[in-house]
Amino acid sequence: MARERKFTTDELFEATKQLLLHQGYEGFTFGLLADNLKVSRGAIYKYYENKEELITNFIFYEMDQFLLKLKKINQHQGFEAQFHFLLNLIFSYSDIQKLIKIGQQLPGYQDKFKTLHSDMYQYLQGFIELGKKEGKLKRHLPNNLILGYIFQSVAIPNHSGIPHSEWASSIKEIICHGMFTD
Repeated sequence: MARERKFTTDELFEATKQLLLHQGYEGFTFGLLADNLKVSRGAIYKYYENKEELITNFIFYEMDQFLLKLKKINQHQGFEAQFHFLLNLIFSYSDIQKLIKIGQQLPGYQDKFKTLHSDMYQYLQGFIELGKKEGKLKRHLPNNLILGYIFQSVAIPNHSGIPHSEWASSIKEIICHGMFTD
């Protein structure tokens, strides 16, 4: 009998992420995942009873990793340093918003994912308040609007294939200085 190919948690989670982003929650199956990992479905069932359990564990893991890194924002002095840290972090986790939305489809976990999303925004309130205190952000703009604008700007698809560094730099420029010339 042939030995089953082993896979790491990192390989499993990366394949899960790619399938979720391309197939969505409804299109995600253990069959597709097994094909992607070049293992049998039974190999995956040894670790997870169903796709909901796997997807839940994966998305919670992804959120935990993002939030652990996000907590380092306060190590940066001043709003501008924190802003650049945050944008770089969001670009490195650019799919986090999509994954949270997928997580909200999981039966029995909708409230937990809404809470995680809300907690993430709550944590960033200090960052926004610092920007307002330093006079870098307009005081009259609602904090959640500013955060939503930042996150949604980073999520704009790069259909033109512009190099990532140029794309990121352009988005930072638009967020910081707008797109109009004086």
